[in-house]
Amino acid sequence: MAAELFPTSLPHEDQVEVKKTLIQPSQSKPPGGYHDEGNRDEAQPNFNADGEERDNRQETQPTLRERNALMFNNEHMADVHFIVGPPGDTQRVPAHKYVLAVGSSVFGAMFYGDLAEGQSEIQIPDVEPAAFLILLKYMYSDEIQLEADTVLATLYAAKKYIVPALAKACVSFLETSLEARNACVLLSQSCLFEEPELTQRCWEVIDAQANLALRSEGFCEIDLPTLEIILQRDSLNIREVSVFQAMLCWAAAECRRQGLAVTPRNQRLVLGKALYLVRIPSMTLQEFADGPAQSDVLTLKETRDVFLWFTASNKPRLEFPLGKRTGLVPQRCHRFQSSAYRSNQWRYRGRCDSIQFAVDRRIFMAGLGLYGSSGGKAEYSVKIELKRQGSVLAQNLTKFLSDGSSSTFPVWFEHPVQVEQDTFYTVSAVLDGNELSYFGQEGMTEVQCGKVTFQFQCSSDSTNGTGVQGGQIPELIFYC
Repeated sequence: MAAELFPTSLPHEDQVEVKKTLIQPSQSKPPGGYHDEGNRDEAQPNFNADGEERDNRQETQPTLRERNALMFNNEHMADVHFIVGPPGDTQRVPAHKYVLAVGSSVFGAMFYGDLAEGQSEIQIPDVEPAAFLILLKYMYSDEIQLEADTVLATLYAAKKYIVPALAKACVSFLETSLEARNACVLLSQSCLFEEPELTQRCWEVIDAQANLALRSEGFCEIDLPTLEIILQRDSLNIREVSVFQAMLCWAAAECRRQGLAVTPRNQRLVLGKALYLVRIPSMTLQEFADGPAQSDVLTLKETRDVFLWFTASNKPRLEFPLGKRTGLVPQRCHRFQSSAYRSNQWRYRGRCDSIQFAVDRRIFMAGLGLYGSSGGKAEYSVKIELKRQGSVLAQNLTKFLSDGSSSTFPVWFEHPVQVEQDTFYTVSAVLDGNELSYFGQEGMTEVQCGKVTFQFQCSSDSTNGTGVQGGQIPELIFYC
């Protein structure tokens, strides 16, 4: 699926045109190259006085960039050809040395440097044809068109031929498409390409949404060094038994990649020392008994020693790390300056309390802090929901106990949800239980919470009186 295009960081950005066009191989095109179908009449060749066909397309293009773009993937005046792709799946691409040399120091050295060989045909087996065409398209026309299926290959090509503007556009594309299901794969690629900002973004997603990230198909596709880096991560927000289960899924996939039968013995073999990065002693005894102890991946001695470590006074030495992961500390945005209660309000009556919010940087919404009963201890059934432009992103139906105080009580979504900056989202809560409750007063339209600024506005979904100035949903719980 074609993605949004990114403007490049050229010296004169107002002269750069970014078009939503698809890059296609042009071997089936006529020698004149690509042109806009809407200008077909203008681009038709005519004939000179001798009756010979004359191509006047250059004459109809008002700018140097437009005229130069006509030569992209065009045999006309091509003085070099590239055979791109692995053996058996190659594509022959025509090009013009001068254009490539101007756009890339690598091509400049290749064609005009002291060691230039003057080859007319060059093999490039390590670059995908589609990615190479995107690279050339940018070098001929300043246009960048990226797709999810080819962006990593395009980043590799941009790095190889030192085209920083295209590489930056690829990284920006990856950051905007980053989510839990592909974070682990992109982590391995960002380390390979030495992109620290992308690496940091990957870690933010993996830490906050560890359950989703480690259960994804992408996690099973990473290499062993990346697996080890993730298993060592102290800030993963996940139970250790889930880490162990994810590790076994990776080991099964690795067995298949190596042509091995998926057996506990082979899983242990492909894991190697990575097995000892799981913090098995931090599990509960029940979790260990139901999981690792029955997996047959551990030796009998290891299983016995862990059981003794849980139960015996004289604990044996273990190869596994003993301490729990610290995880992430949830932050709380308080939107009211005070709370109160009165004998005739605020009442929970199964109606919706709702508020809209926006943030100035990307966060992960984890849950809501809610008021409880103002008339003593009470249990509530509650449905919480997070929406964007009417689309439900997360919800949870659960219960919580309040102790009769004015404290807030956390209610969590099943998984933290990524919230983008500068976009309004709607959170809502519908409670059923003791009607009389505390409520917030002196609400703020803007709240600074650590590095994040929240903005609030009233929601049309609210049917129980909650708004910016007062009401319910006193806290948003998030990771950053």
